[in-house]
Amino acid sequence: MFTARVITVSDRSYRGERADMGGPLVRELLTTAGYAVDEIDLVPDEQEQIERALRRAAQDGVALIATTGGTGLAPRDVTPEATIAVCERLVPGIPEAMRCASMQITPRAMLSRAAAGICGSSLIINLPGSPKAAKENLEAVLPALDHALETLIGKPMDCSQLKD
Repeated sequence: MFTARVITVSDRSYRGERADMGGPLVRELLTTAGYAVDEIDLVPDEQEQIERALRRAAQDGVALIATTGGTGLAPRDVTPEATIAVCERLVPGIPEAMRCASMQITPRAMLSRAAAGICGSSLIINLPGSPKAAKENLEAVLPALDHALETLIGKPMDCSQLKD
């Protein structure tokens, strides 16, 4: 069982003006998939605070860090920039797969700037702020995440012998 943390990025939720709907939904999806979700962290759309939350989760040894919110085109949407700033290596196939799956639902999916990458031994994935879109995006990549995390921690395996 891998550990996970959800970080909701939202000015309005942080100020208490709107309930966080995305974070609890992502936690539920991850818990159902077998992840031990330790907490939901709520931060405003401030790059430094997002970076701090991401680094703290990685330092805490969390395997999967899923953010929700801040991936669009609005001036304060800086979650991808924060993610890229803390990651040593990017994993572009994850957001590509999410956008590809979402494009089957809405052409607006091409506007997502979501990123994914590795910070220490943690995998960070940016999800949209919309609960519906966060669910669709997470479900698109969830089947590959266990393998990604096993690879990241150096679990010995012969990938040529794996079944899809």
